[in-house]
Amino acid sequence: MTTAEQAEAADLLLSAYQTRTPVEPLTERYDGLSLADAYEIQLLQVRRRVSAGARVKGHKVGLTSAAMQRQLGVGQPDYGHLLDDMFWLEHRPIPVPGFLQPRVEPEMAFVLRSPLCGPGVTAADAVAAVDFVLPALEIIDSRITDWKIGLLDTVADNASSGGVVLGSTPAPLSAVDLRLCGCTLHVGGELVATGAGGAVLGSPLTALVWLANTVGSRGIVLEAGHVVLPGSCTASVPVAEGCTVTATFAGLGSVTARFTDGVSA
Repeated sequence: MTTAEQAEAADLLLSAYQTRTPVEPLTERYDGLSLADAYEIQLLQVRRRVSAGARVKGHKVGLTSAAMQRQLGVGQPDYGHLLDDMFWLEHRPIPVPGFLQPRVEPEMAFVLRSPLCGPGVTAADAVAAVDFVLPALEIIDSRITDWKIGLLDTVADNASSGGVVLGSTPAPLSAVDLRLCGCTLHVGGELVATGAGGAVLGSPLTALVWLANTVGSRGIVLEAGHVVLPGSCTASVPVAEGCTVTATFAGLGSVTARFTDGVSA
């Protein structure tokens, strides 16, 4: 892709946020779209939003579970940026009209006490950098019509980032077996999915190491205080107005998100 085409693609996705109208897959519009192009398109959008006053508050790793890779037809992880306006308080109303086609995923969120800068980050480095773990719900969303995405489209679209709800029960890493920690996902009181931390690249910690080394090769540092979402323990579930979603993690507690029409409280 040319620089002009990358900028045009970024403009298309930014416009989809504003108009709430998804666009056709970029891979159908641009011949030769590469993974490097897709990440540059993502960064162009992030830079534009930061220049308008947004702040980067963390990163997410996506497509880490076999369930999600099967669901979206991809074979490797990706990453995106978490901006300050993506964070929602637990139990507080989240207006569905602010999204295009939202889905939720249960995750164990890392909060960093010290920076991580790859390449060369090891599991030991990652453990030392984590301050605590929180139960979390990620709201994924796609600016691509009908979720018709492959790896390149979702990367360009900031890894289909939409929002984050963090729980209020922080735990040190030593208190949680990240691999064996079981998770249940309820929507409206009905059990819709189960999983465990081991579904995330064998361990959510592996996803953190992968992220630090992958973004480090692009000159990005995972900063102290930032949130890292390592990936979903289950396949994603669609949400709509009136939904209440709760993820419960063994030994870590639960987190609840309440979705509204944007008018009702």
